[in-house]
Order: sequence, then C-alpha cells, then structure tokens
Amino acid sequence: MTNPNDQPRAIVLDRGGSRLHAWVSGPTSAPLVVLVHGATMDHWMFNAQLEPLLRAGYRVMAVDLRGHGQSKPLGLTTLTVSDLADDVLALVDEEAVDQFVVVGQSLGGYVAQDLVLRYPERIAALGIIGSTCTTAPISPWSLFLLRSSLTWFRWWPYRHLQEAMVKSLAHSPEVRSYAREAMSILSKQEFLTVWEAVTRVTQPQPGYRMERPMLLTHGDDDQTGNIRKAAPLWAARDPQAHYRVIPQARHNANQDNPWYFNQVLMDFLVEHAPVSSTP
Repeated sequence: MTNPNDQPRAIVLDRGGSRLHAWVSGPTSAPLVVLVHGATMDHWMFNAQLEPLLRAGYRVMAVDLRGHGQSKPLGLTTLTVSDLADDVLALVDEEAVDQFVVVGQSLGGYVAQDLVLRYPERIAALGIIGSTCTTAPISPWSLFLLRSSLTWFRWWPYRHLQEAMVKSLAHSPEVRSYAREAMSILSKQEFLTVWEAVTRVTQPQPGYRMERPMLLTHGDDDQTGNIRKAAPLWAARDPQAHYRVIPQARHNANQDNPWYFNQVLMDFLVEHAPVSSTP
C-alpha cells in the first residue's frame, strides 16, 4: 500500500525572473533533506535516493535549480552560486522549516557550501558529492584553469561538449542517457551563464572550518578537475568531515553506484540527523 506522504507535492515559486520548481515528499514532522543537483542535471538525478530516504522516515525536497529542468527561464543574465543558494533557501522557507540537511552534487555541492557559510544556523548537516572546497586556498595555476575554462567552452561546439561531459559523468549507460537528456534542456547560453557562476565560486578563507557535520564523497574514478586529489586535504581540515570514496563510480557517484552511496548517506544521516531529532 502506498503511503500518501510519499507522493511528491510540487512547490512553484516565482523568483528573480524564474519560475522555480521543487518537489516534497514524506511526513511534515520529519527532518527535511534537500537534494541539489549538479550543473546541467535536474532533480531526477537523485531518483535512486528518494526511496531509502522516505522509507527511513525523512521528508525530502528535490529541486530544479534555475535554468535547469522545469525551473525556467534562467531569469538572470549574470548568475552566482549565492543566487542559487538563496533560491534553495526560499524554497525551503515555503515549507516553514528552520533547519535542514542539504545534499549537493558538483554545483549542488557548491550551493550547499554557500548555504552553510552564510546561513550556518539553518544547516543541520550537509552532504557533498563530487565538489571541491570553495573556502580552501587555490593555486594561481588552478584558478587560471578554472576561469579560462569558460573561454574554452564558449568556442567548443555545444553538441560535442555535451558528449564529452556525458562520458565523464558516469560509467553507467543509463546514467549517461539521463545526463544527455537533462543537458538538452539548457541552451548553450544558459549553460555558459551557469558555468560562469562555477568559475567564480572560490572564496578562500584562511582559518575557516566547517561548523556542521559533513559527508564528503566522490567517485573513485571521478576525473573532474582535482576532486580526488583535493578531497583528502579537505576532509583533514574540517574536524566534522566524514570522508567516503564511492567505488566503481565517476562524477555522478550517487547515480553510478547508488547502492553503495545510499548506504553511506543513510549511515551519516542516522548519526547526525536522525528522524527522532526533528528540529
């Protein structure tokens, strides 16, 4: 028998020239877990995480960031990660929740970091999948590569760029097929606007330490940037970090190996945001 709380309820919010969309499932009395996808993806990338989260009794919100999925139009000619974080917070405020868990993949991981940096009182815990630390020092060469990538992408034929990105995201043919379809929703100009926000995400803060429990994950074959190299240093910096490498997975690790990732995620939530401790 289907639990009526498991049927997603849509939230639609007009904000900053975009019609934002999110979907909420689960009991209103439970801790809220907000799932934030990566660049060019949408809320469907967390489809494999919904069932175990709901079965464990959590309330779950899956969002489409502006410009992605059903959150159209992009609405802004220039975009920052803080804009996206404020969008997510506005959607959470529609649920009248003071404190929540945020789980973000890639760009969504940057959104999660921005939220905990600017609104630490709102974040109970956070999960990161395939992101780098935005507050850590960055070498001039790495910063140059990040910033100049926008120029490379501007001149790269969009169809070919999409295919190159799809291959880097996952081993699974099914995940690659999903990613290809999700990417097709964004025009090249929308993609470039979103990617420019990614290139401006770094904000080194010497002495900063994450104030909340953090699950830090990436695929063992994640070939994006320096994620695999930088993650252990990040985990060593933050005393509340729980570092796990997802085997047999690339950048979209939660999709490429959902069984393993779900075990890691649920263990983390049971310890740091149990259903019995609703804020």
